[in-house]
Amino acid sequence: MKILVVVESIDVNDSSGSKANVALIQNLALCGFDLQVYHYTRKEIQIDSIPCFSIPEKKINLRYVLSRSERLFTRWTKINLNPYLESWFGFSFTFFNDTYSIASCVRKQKDFNPDLVVTLSKGASFRPHYALLKLPELHDKWMAYVHDPFPFHYYPRPFNWIQPGYAQKEKFFRAVSQKAKYSAFPSQLLKEWMGSYFKNFLKTGVVIPHQISDVNTANVTLPSFFDASKFSLLHAGNLLEQRNPFPLINAYRKFLEFNPEAKNDSQLLFVGPAQFHEHELKLLQNEIPTLVAACRNFPFIEILALQEQVSVNIILESKSEISPFLPGKFPHCISANRPILLLSPYYSETKRLLGLDYPYWTEADDESKLFSHIESLYKKWKKKELNDLDREDLKVYLGNDYLKNSFISLKD
Repeated sequence: MKILVVVESIDVNDSSGSKANVALIQNLALCGFDLQVYHYTRKEIQIDSIPCFSIPEKKINLRYVLSRSERLFTRWTKINLNPYLESWFGFSFTFFNDTYSIASCVRKQKDFNPDLVVTLSKGASFRPHYALLKLPELHDKWMAYVHDPFPFHYYPRPFNWIQPGYAQKEKFFRAVSQKAKYSAFPSQLLKEWMGSYFKNFLKTGVVIPHQISDVNTANVTLPSFFDASKFSLLHAGNLLEQRNPFPLINAYRKFLEFNPEAKNDSQLLFVGPAQFHEHELKLLQNEIPTLVAACRNFPFIEILALQEQVSVNIILESKSEISPFLPGKFPHCISANRPILLLSPYYSETKRLLGLDYPYWTEADDESKLFSHIESLYKKWKKKELNDLDREDLKVYLGNDYLKNSFISLKD
C-alpha cells in the first residue's frame, strides 16, 4: 500500500502532537508501507529513510499580505485582531494562507500515486484537514486523523469554551466528517465522543492509537536533578491549566509526614512546561525539598530516558466526568515499563486500556487515595518488590502488528 502523509509538523521537540505524528509515520514505514511525507514544519527534517518534503509557505498572494499586515498591526499597536477576524471568517488570515500553501503543494505532486492520503495535525489546528477539503480528487482515498475534539465547544468540561468563529469551525469539521472516506482516532472513546456530534464518524471511523517509538536511550545523559538511587515519581509533559497538580502534591506532602525516611530517599518530579502552575510549583519546591519543578522544555529523547529510569510514571488528567483523550505520553509510559500512577476520571480512555482492576488509579483530586497509592508504591520499592508494568497486551495494541492490520483491513 502506498500512503501519502500530509502532516503539520514532524519536529518531535515542538509538541506532544508532533511526537505522536512521527511515531505513527515511523511505524507505518516499519509495517512495510510505501510512504511519502509532506510536512509544514517550515524547516528541513528527515525521518529515517522515509522521503520527507517540506511544504513552502506561499508568499505571493493576498492571503499572505493580509496575514503579515495583521501581524505587523498587532506588533505596532499591541491590539490583537485575531478574535475579531475569526468571528467574521472563522479562521485567521495566517490559517487561510497556511492551508492554501499545503493544498497547492499536495496538488502539484504527481510522481507518487497513493492508495491512501492521511492527514495529521497537532493542537487545535487541523490545517492539513482543511487543505484536503480543497482537493476533492483525493477524498475517495482520504483518512482524516482526529487527534482531539474539535471545535473547542465540543471538548468535555473543563476544557470546553466558545471560540470566535465557532459556527464556521463546526461547519469545517462537519465537512471533514462527510468528505473523508475514512476517519481515524487515537482512542475508542474519542471516536464515540466525536461521533455523537458528527454521526458520519461512527461509520467511517477506525481506532489507530498513538504508537510506541523505537528509540535507543542507552547513551542519553539524564538531568542532574534526577537521583536514580531514590524512589521517584515523574510527571513528564505540559501541565495544562486544567490539570491540577496540587492534590497530588498535597498527598505527597502527607506521605512524607507519615514516612519521614522518605524525605531522604524519594523525589516527586514535574518535568515540562507549566505556564499556569509554575509560580506556585516554584514556591512549593522551596517548601518541599524533594519536589522538583523543572518547568521548561526538554529534548524528547531525555524525557524518554527519564521515563525509563524513574520508579513510577504519572499520568495526570483533569477533573471531569469523562476523558476521551489518549495522552500522547501513554505509549511512552507503556514502553518505559514502569508502574503508572493514573489520575483520571472514571470514564477515561487510559483507564479503559489499563483495565478496571488496575490498582493505581484515582480521581485527580482524591488526596486520600493518592496518599495510599504513593505509600503502597514506596513500600514495595523499599522492599525491592516494585514490579515492572509488564503489559504485553498494550505493547501489542500500540505496536506495528495492530497498526498494519488496521490499515490492511481498510481494503476489505
